[in-house]
Amino acid sequence: MVFAKLGDDSLDAKLDLRLTQEEKERLKEDADLAGMSMSALVRARYFGRPIIANTDQVMIRELRRQGGLLNKLHVESSGAYSADTAAALRLISEAIKTIGRASRAQ
Repeated sequence: MVFAKLGDDSLDAKLDLRLTQEEKERLKEDADLAGMSMSALVRARYFGRPIIANTDQVMIRELRRQGGLLNKLHVESSGAYSADTAAALRLISEAIKTIGRASRAQ
């Protein structure tokens, strides 16, 4: 039975794992924060893939939106505020990098 696909590969193998109830609850909480299933979380952690919490993804998406609005302001004002928009874009870019680093460190 094929449950899902990961890229071109079917997730067709199953692994039974014993945990304490506390470990299972913690795994569930972490998976919920990351917006993924417990299975996906375990695969990502084991294979060293980055896990970014949903809240971090939402924040990054909003920062990118703000950057787009700043870029629009720059274009529509013919660069009248170029120093200010450049400084704000640098801050946004650094904030996105910081959130990404913090998420991967968890």
